Amino acid sequence: MKKISTMLVLIFLSTMIFSACAQSANANSPSTSQGNADQSGGSVAINGAGSTFQQPVEAAWIYAYQSVDPSASFNYQGIGSGGGKKGIIDGTIDFAGTDSLLSADEYAAGKDLQMYPILAGAVIIIYNVDGITGVQGLPALVLDRQTLEEIYAAKITQWNDPAIVALNPGLADKLPASTITAVHRSDGSGTTEIFTNALSSFNQDWANNVGSGTSIEWPVDKNGNGIGGKGNQGVAAAVQNTPNSLGYVELSFAISNKIQFAQMVNKAGNTVTANAESLQSAMSDFAGGMTEQLTATIVDGTGANSWPISGYTYIILHTTSMQDCTKATKIVQFFTWALTDPGAAKTAADLGYATLPTAVQPLVLDKLNQVTCQGNPVMK
Repeated sequence: MKKISTMLVLIFLSTMIFSACAQSANANSPSTSQGNADQSGGSVAINGAGSTFQQPVEAAWIYAYQSVDPSASFNYQGIGSGGGKKGIIDGTIDFAGTDSLLSADEYAAGKDLQMYPILAGAVIIIYNVDGITGVQGLPALVLDRQTLEEIYAAKITQWNDPAIVALNPGLADKLPASTITAVHRSDGSGTTEIFTNALSSFNQDWANNVGSGTSIEWPVDKNGNGIGGKGNQGVAAAVQNTPNSLGYVELSFAISNKIQFAQMVNKAGNTVTANAESLQSAMSDFAGGMTEQLTATIVDGTGANSWPISGYTYIILHTTSMQDCTKATKIVQFFTWALTDPGAAKTAADLGYATLPTAVQPLVLDKLNQVTCQGNPVMK
């Protein structure tokens, strides 16, 4: 009994000592006046969603950022720009990715939303043509602005159409007498907005009769030679599984998945390839064109080397209403790192994106520094 009593006393004393130490540690731990800031010292879960355009670089940045701030656990889902805008307005995500601009109604519904361009990217045309795709030694398919518009307008419907043959002398005897299946996004998509903005610029008939947006009525669907795919993955799968088809996806997606894509004849009349250089040229064509909301349309530029189907990709944040101040700070820190770190810039360039021009980057960083939480700036 004496041994048992002694043991109980020791256990009691050990418990009291542990409790006292824990209280002392909590008393000496850093505190914050910013409301719901995380006090646990553990991982902070941050959820973003939206644009598939930026999904490849988001994934790469999130992976790299683990070594910069292990306490920040970022997650990003590519559900389309429309889904991202809805999520940030509804408050179901912490930040949104979008290639589509917020409408006046969306700004009003979101109350304190701000768009921040983070990179520029290219929308490119992938294709699957019998006797051409996958054949070694053949040149890339070339399309010009009018021909691409007329394909999606269902005015050009055969691969051996004279307009396509004239642009591709090295493929002239291989272009089949087969119907072109034109694949498009079936979901609300900022990629579609960029693409249809370009088609509207390429041909006034498209602007007048079809228009642009995240989702439109496709002439090829009405003609019977159009099909839809959800997300980049859906469009790519439809093209790869449908002989004699083409479709539009982001350059970063094509690079990541090693998918062949077409060259384009731009507004200057030059045949160009989508890459960081032709994107930088497109951004330069519209230098100084940023709105007060930090948005700009950069399709169909006049530069000699400009890629004609280019667009900024953006994040959207609540600027004054975020309540978890630790989370708000980590979000702003993450995107500040993404915009300024040389390694982050190289990662983006390797995936086919172009970093912000020197005239634009300071504007974005300044806006990020204006984000507040419970009345206090999150960046000090």
